[in-house]
Amino acid sequence: MAAAAAADEAERARGRRAALAFAAIAVVLGLPLWWRTTETYRAALPYTAIDELGRLPLAVPVAVVFAPGSVPADLPKPLPFRDAQETDISVNLRTSVTSRYEVTYRGTTAREEAALDAATARDADVALHTLQDAPLGSLTMYVVPETSSLLPKGISVYVGKHRSALVRGEGGLAALRAHLRQLTQVMSFTAASIAAALSDRVPDGQLGPDARRHLKSSLGYEITFSLLNPDPKSHAVEWDIEDAVNRYVQPVLDKLSLVANFSVDSQILYYAVLGVTPRFDKESSSFLLSAHSLPHVINPVEARLGSSAASLYPVLNFLLYVPERSHSPLYIQDKDGATVSTNAFHSPRWGGIMVYNVEAPASPQISLPLRVDVDMVRVMEVFLAQLRLLFGLSREELPPEFLLESPGNKGLADWELDRLLWAHTVENIATVSTTLTSLAQLLDKIGNIVIKDDVASEVYQAVSSAQSAMAELAAGHLHSAFQASKEAVTSSERAFFDPSLLHLLYFPDDQKFAIYIPLFLPMAVPILLSLAKIVREARQRKKLPTKID
Repeated sequence: MAAAAAADEAERARGRRAALAFAAIAVVLGLPLWWRTTETYRAALPYTAIDELGRLPLAVPVAVVFAPGSVPADLPKPLPFRDAQETDISVNLRTSVTSRYEVTYRGTTAREEAALDAATARDADVALHTLQDAPLGSLTMYVVPETSSLLPKGISVYVGKHRSALVRGEGGLAALRAHLRQLTQVMSFTAASIAAALSDRVPDGQLGPDARRHLKSSLGYEITFSLLNPDPKSHAVEWDIEDAVNRYVQPVLDKLSLVANFSVDSQILYYAVLGVTPRFDKESSSFLLSAHSLPHVINPVEARLGSSAASLYPVLNFLLYVPERSHSPLYIQDKDGATVSTNAFHSPRWGGIMVYNVEAPASPQISLPLRVDVDMVRVMEVFLAQLRLLFGLSREELPPEFLLESPGNKGLADWELDRLLWAHTVENIATVSTTLTSLAQLLDKIGNIVIKDDVASEVYQAVSSAQSAMAELAAGHLHSAFQASKEAVTSSERAFFDPSLLHLLYFPDDQKFAIYIPLFLPMAVPILLSLAKIVREARQRKKLPTKID
């Protein structure tokens, strides 16, 4: 009996050790191994650096060059010397913009003096441009004597088509600084243009009426010229769009190629009507489209265009509409009821439409269809003006003593290109900040989303490029700042739209428990029951009286 009891006790001890061993293996090895192999990998992200992208420093290098006989007597220092003017542009609590104009005062060189001896201000502007190596975003103001014949009578400021201006030296240093402030408002960025670039962050009450009418910054744009002929039985319309684009549009796009990539295509749509029935006016024997009916014109026409369905970039539509014979001539009215001189209108961030009327044939017996040769010069003048409006390049009203040089066939002046680059660079940095902030909030809200190393790498690259753009802006290097801002936008969008961050790929914790419990419960129940039995037997042994010999 004693031997049997001893053997039984040894067997129970072996069972207890086996149960404890299984429990120890499950806790010490199994749980950590399971936790490690099923945990969500989340690479570290630069959250602090993302929050710091809201402070934008802008620096504009300005040179004030005095011709002989134009130096004011009240200059604070002898030439040459430097000065700086700094202002803050308030946007919101998260975004602040600091503009700094670094002004250098100096005298002219011998070659600049020779250039200023030109007969006209236009000739002087051309001659000075060949002498300058002015970087993008910089301004040069040449001060000429008050009696100089270089500027026309009654003109105090001449703004050329490059990055320089001529100013008549009159009124001393105070008048000179007033002209300098006006020039920077014309030729560089303004508080309004920065607010328009940051329109998504500025309260509505602080924005102007045209702040959200300009095109948003993009890496590319697609331009589509469409000829709408709703009555091909009456009109055989011919337009030489290829030659017109090469002659008038391409020079403008070549200059804008620094801002974005452009692609141009054209199409002819037959039996495409405006979708709005014009009103017949008996007095003028013509048909009229009122201003309030113009918004209803775009949607029916846009359904026929089909250009934006497969486009990766914003599409700019320029439509030439030849009205059908039964609705000719057709004229567009403005809000006051007056006929629009160009017979065209534009829609912000969409494009423009021009109505091209065909003269009625002198003889009613003429054979149809009537051949119509479109005057592409008149059409392209309207479309290029609308293109400038879409990019926010409209020229504001200036004092009468200001004279602005025409940009010529290039469509825009160098300083207008700089204004566009300033706005797009600021907008790109703000877009990167918004994208990365949204991504950080998404990842913080959904803790089981995997953050892979390549996603983190794109985020770090976006932050680094944005910081580089901000540093270049602070140094006054507009070109390199814009290029860095485009790289930042590209990296931030790659990170945000990475397929691994799709929320549908992940499921909540209750579904995880529903999957793991059927796997672990059959294994855990015997171990837990064995541990409970060991604890129960240990308590019973404590209750047994100790035998004393």
